[in-house]
Amino acid sequence: MRRQAVLAGVLLLAGCATGPSLENRGAVTAPPGDSKHLTVGSAGFTESDLLAQMYALLLKQAGYKTSMLTVANRELYEPALESGQIDVVPEYAATFADWLNAKKHGADAPPVGSPDLTATMKALRSLATPRGLTVLDPGRAVDQNAFAVTGRYARQHRLKNLSDLGASGLKVRLAAGDECVERPYCEPGLKKTYGIDITAVDPKGVGTTQAKQAVQSGRDQMVLTTTTDATLGEFGLVLLADDKHLQNADYIVPVVNRSRAGSEGVTKALGRLNDVLTTADLASMNQQVDNRRRLPQDVARAWLKEKGLLK
Repeated sequence: MRRQAVLAGVLLLAGCATGPSLENRGAVTAPPGDSKHLTVGSAGFTESDLLAQMYALLLKQAGYKTSMLTVANRELYEPALESGQIDVVPEYAATFADWLNAKKHGADAPPVGSPDLTATMKALRSLATPRGLTVLDPGRAVDQNAFAVTGRYARQHRLKNLSDLGASGLKVRLAAGDECVERPYCEPGLKKTYGIDITAVDPKGVGTTQAKQAVQSGRDQMVLTTTTDATLGEFGLVLLADDKHLQNADYIVPVVNRSRAGSEGVTKALGRLNDVLTTADLASMNQQVDNRRRLPQDVARAWLKEKGLLK
């Protein structure tokens, strides 16, 4: 049933993706709207589902009726957000800024997302506003690229951060995606920013089981994953801190359709997460869904109640 709903949503949104954006319909200057029935979008992976469920629960508590729509493709859900078929969606500041920038200026446009959160948010809002979108304030939670080694390897070489690894002079074979060899946050950045001696990139994907097993077995020394990866402990892995801030500021931000959900009521309801939700919280909730097979809505509700955000 859930798959059928998702497919129906994708077909519906595919039809609207080629229509005129709010940018071209003069709706940008419309005052912030306050529709009492809001559609919350999810990108279809665990973390996005959890965030969407939290948004929906907080909005319901604030007096809004909500429905959920899963569309696992930004090329479809972003135009739907502009048109008002989706009213609010969780996004990642730097990634979304770069995506909107490429949409406006072309795939080869220089990135506008950066490790600087303030600069990233300024660029993101300047791109989102003409499209009728409002980007709400980021909180504490961030889902960035990150690098992990085994706990034993870290103890043996006294490694706490990536600078320690660079200073050690150790030769490192890195388990990551194919694109790592050219992405500035990956092999080139590790070499330039930290002086890490990357001898090869083992193309096993970002944070995959195979990539983690390669490091666990000693075939590789480090793996590219994310800061909210909840399975590192199962493989005996620990993150090395990005102490020189190589990674972009992918803080979690709610993005809303201004004409339908740009009101103070929506901003206040979703803003309750800002000082409470942490990166560690997200990793823990991801683990409960992915490893313990709990439903995202149950995990989201339990966490909100535990933190006093939901009655």
